[in-house]
Amino acid sequence: MKNKTIIIITIIYFSIINTTYYWEGKLGILAFPAFFFLFTTFLIFLVILGIQCYFLIQEKLANKQRLFLVIFLTVILSLIYYKPFGLIEFNKFEAKTVLEAQREGAANCKTTFKLKNDFTFKEKNVCFGITEVTGSYKVINDTIYFENIEKGKEEDAKYTFGIIEELKTYTENRFALKLYKNKLDTIGLRYFIEKNELQINPKKVESSYNN
Repeated sequence: MKNKTIIIITIIYFSIINTTYYWEGKLGILAFPAFFFLFTTFLIFLVILGIQCYFLIQEKLANKQRLFLVIFLTVILSLIYYKPFGLIEFNKFEAKTVLEAQREGAANCKTTFKLKNDFTFKEKNVCFGITEVTGSYKVINDTIYFENIEKGKEEDAKYTFGIIEELKTYTENRFALKLYKNKLDTIGLRYFIEKNELQINPKKVESSYNN
């Protein structure tokens, strides 16, 4: 493989790694195979680097093009090893989170739900893949209504409104966010609140172990 081709492929690979924030939630069950492919590609680049280093030593550092390639690959692979999900933490540029709640399911599945101070929300589900649901919300009295919902790949929006509950019995989380599909939904889905800066009066319920 010619040096120029290796450099171009490396740059493309580096660009994909550094834009993970924008595409990981759109792949659904394909997210983990994609990460496995990227990890395998990283190992391949390490092998290429090792081969190039071997030839460079044999040439006693006389080949300037190979020397540049070795330095280039070393820098790029070191950066990827240091920041495997990209150098820029794009989530720091999001609006401030005013409420964050989490829910854990079977097989170590985890869902994180965030409300932002610009009246947008994001739900991220990590379970045999990565999916996201985004949209906007508004607060009327003690109820949070969700609008303009955009679903990620293979993901269904599970709710249209929610309320905050104060749990009378609990272990770690005193408050929970209860989400409902519609007005006919009497069961709801409970997310335990990690952070809350919303000025909403919670409703008291008996236990933290339901739903």
